[in-house]
Amino acid sequence: MSSTAVPPAPGRGLYGSDLSASAARTGTAELVGTAVLVFVGTATACHGRLGVAVGGGYEVLTVALAFGLVLVALVAALGHVSGCHLNPAITLGLAATGRFPWRQVPVYLAAQVLGAVLGALATWATLGGAAREEAQLAVTTVGDTVPGGRAVLVEALVTFVLVLVVVSVATDERVHSAAAPAAVGFALAAAILVAAPLTGGAVNPARSLGPALVAGELAHLWVYVLGPVAGGVLAALLYDRVLARAEPPA
Repeated sequence: MSSTAVPPAPGRGLYGSDLSASAARTGTAELVGTAVLVFVGTATACHGRLGVAVGGGYEVLTVALAFGLVLVALVAALGHVSGCHLNPAITLGLAATGRFPWRQVPVYLAAQVLGAVLGALATWATLGGAAREEAQLAVTTVGDTVPGGRAVLVEALVTFVLVLVVVSVATDERVHSAAAPAAVGFALAAAILVAAPLTGGAVNPARSLGPALVAGELAHLWVYVLGPVAGGVLAALLYDRVLARAEPPA
């Protein structure tokens, strides 16, 4: 006997969040969540750049795990409040498929960017002036040998992976809710591991914008907006239009 995808209940967002909740509450959750995500990830990356970590510095694996693990915790803590997007690519992808109201998009995007700025400021305050002057607050940068077009493609592909996992585990009721936080966190860590040597592995326009604005390092920002947004929207559309409607074999 086959079964079809069960769409989320009307008015429900990611992880069962209430789309009719007040903008103040959901916006605050997005702001705080993005700030924590950026703070933990960039502080960890700055440890490596400054060589202050025990053992002589952190490797890319450590940074990827820091971002992934804190996202697991944040999804579990805030998913039911705002949907824990924490990423404009996720917000815009969901809006493009009708799973998130366009009227709420400006609030979420503003909260995510402001949260990322606050997260970068927290890294600066925690690690001191060297974090900004020497480590540039772990701003994502395109490798010297990576053309701009390829950098956009890399960011689009890895964000596609993340958003595909998010919309799958957080909107399809066939997926057990307990699996969602770990799946999303692992997807982010894997995406960063792939992209970090090439583009820094932003996988999130806000994650790039926040530290860049605070550090004053604004080069290549178009890569970290265009690539993730394109990959996120494509992933959301693919799942909504094709995969969510598929029937498993009888």
